[in-house]
Amino acid sequence: MIQTLNQKVSLVLAAIALGYLYLSYNLKEYPYVPVDSDLVPKVLGYILLALAIALFFDKSSKRVVPKKEVLVMAAVGGMVFLYIFLFEILGFLITTFLFILACSTFLGYRKWGTSLVVSIVFPGALYYVFNYLLQIRLPQGILPF
Repeated sequence: MIQTLNQKVSLVLAAIALGYLYLSYNLKEYPYVPVDSDLVPKVLGYILLALAIALFFDKSSKRVVPKKEVLVMAAVGGMVFLYIFLFEILGFLITTFLFILACSTFLGYRKWGTSLVVSIVFPGALYYVFNYLLQIRLPQGILPF
């Protein structure tokens, strides 16, 4: 039944999605917030599960990924893991700023002014929306707000 690499990868992704959903259903509930802290993780878990199911039934032909691109994907994956590790320590704003700036620079984007504006405005806007509009607290880390 499991014949292609896509099917094998989709089963691994489905297992990760189910574990992620299990953990998101065990998040602490907050009584006085309009949108609880488990909404976004649950939505992301269900999206990952749906994509894993779609990948299982995908009939596309085998793809060849050049070795150079595999190294680039591994480096970006390493940056994602570093982002996750530093998220609680440094906080959302600083970690996201550093991640966007480092990742865009690594991937070859050289317009420093645009990179800096995006690296500051995007996390700032998300932080404002989550903390003040949705009242979902993001880690503040070392910043006092």
